[in-house]
Amino acid sequence: MTLVPRVEQRASDEFAPLFRPKVIAVVGASATGTTAGNRFIRLLKSGGYAGRIVPIHPKADEIEGITAYRSIGDMSEIADYAYLTVPAERVEEVLASAGGKLRFAQVMASASAEAHHAWEERLRDLCYLGGFRLIGPNCMGTHSPRGGYTFMEGVNTEAGSVGIACQSGGLGMDILRRGQNLGLRFSGLVTLGNSIDVSPSDLFEFYLQDPDTKVVGLYIEDVKDGQRFQQLARLNRGRKPVVLLIGGVTGLGRKAAESHTGALGGTEQAWGALARQTGMVLTNTLDEFLDALQLCLWLAPKSARQEPEVTLFGNGGGTSVLATDSLDRAGFKLAVPTTQARLEYTRITLPAGASLENPIDLPASVLKEQDGRVTAKILDIDRRCTNPYATIIHLNLPVIMGYRHVADFLPNLMNSVFGAEEKSQDRPHCVLVLRSDRSEEVDAWRRSFRNVAAERGVPTFDEIPQAIDALSVFRRYESFLSATGVGSARVQSPLSRDSK
Repeated sequence: MTLVPRVEQRASDEFAPLFRPKVIAVVGASATGTTAGNRFIRLLKSGGYAGRIVPIHPKADEIEGITAYRSIGDMSEIADYAYLTVPAERVEEVLASAGGKLRFAQVMASASAEAHHAWEERLRDLCYLGGFRLIGPNCMGTHSPRGGYTFMEGVNTEAGSVGIACQSGGLGMDILRRGQNLGLRFSGLVTLGNSIDVSPSDLFEFYLQDPDTKVVGLYIEDVKDGQRFQQLARLNRGRKPVVLLIGGVTGLGRKAAESHTGALGGTEQAWGALARQTGMVLTNTLDEFLDALQLCLWLAPKSARQEPEVTLFGNGGGTSVLATDSLDRAGFKLAVPTTQARLEYTRITLPAGASLENPIDLPASVLKEQDGRVTAKILDIDRRCTNPYATIIHLNLPVIMGYRHVADFLPNLMNSVFGAEEKSQDRPHCVLVLRSDRSEEVDAWRRSFRNVAAERGVPTFDEIPQAIDALSVFRRYESFLSATGVGSARVQSPLSRDSK
């Protein structure tokens, strides 16, 4: 094969062809059937990819209506990204014949347990000698809205600002699907698999430098270059929020991770210590990971000097009582309405059954007052006069929808919940809990609420304890920023400058 020395580059420059490829080669598509390669070509075409698509096939002249080449090396131009879906035994041949015309290759295949160590060593040698970067093997693909392509059918390709590196293909698919349902949009998501060349640290550094990425999310089972990863985290120091989900930190988990990607990660204690020292947000489950991404993306950090006082607002007295217990366990307090707030509340005429103490409990029969606009008045008073650390709004949608016959009630209620002011440090954090009975009609309304919330930058949850746990995690991040003097000035990471 052609020897192409690797050139040391800044991560933002080196990975630009992966996230904005002008030429994509697809290896493994069939001229007669439908393979993963064919599906990927169809996704590129239907998704509006604006670059050139080049099928690679040893015999066919045309695939999916596009002229095919025998090898990447036979192409007339350099492939920025090659998507390889061929079996493991063919991967070496494909990469060896690239002839210096390849920048990134992503390998989906994995070898047998007996052969994979030697096979991966040969792949590593090939990418070093060929001067290209290799993603995988044993992964699913890359999602890059800015580049106009994705590896998944049915996902939203609207460009966003959450950057993900994921050492699991299946979990990467979960993050995309479940994240988009929460309103998250991505600057990129790369499934890294066994990470024999491109590592979590590589993507970590890229996302820290990337101006299109505001929040970084990492699912990690193994960091081979641990010292470099720690250095990146320490240089960032929380300026750009980094959310971690670590697999294989327990004894059983390490065995599972080793069988999954051959990974051997660190311990819970080690990751916990690194998170405390660097301001990274450490989570334990996929739900916690997605919840933390929401808060880091949409909430402006406050000073930890502000008391952790919360206003509970919603329809459901028993739910509020249980929520108060959850707040107490998490170290929060109920905000006490100020004298001015109480005075202004007296000017609002409400039917019997309403309580404007904290928790603020308004049955659905009261929420519908003034066609749903009364909520805006109450929340405005609470924000201006009591100014709690956070407002948790919980809506029992099945009960509320009993009044959907009231003209404009539900749209007005939505507008009232979100308010007219822009988010700022001085405004209470607002999180929204949308409780459903899982019926088709109610879930449809919940999706509508959630879509509006995402447009307004308001995190949403299914249950109150989930929201409280997420706020507690975010509060620890705020405490780190305050303690280190970074405060709320979440500026571009120092890695945006040359830190190598």
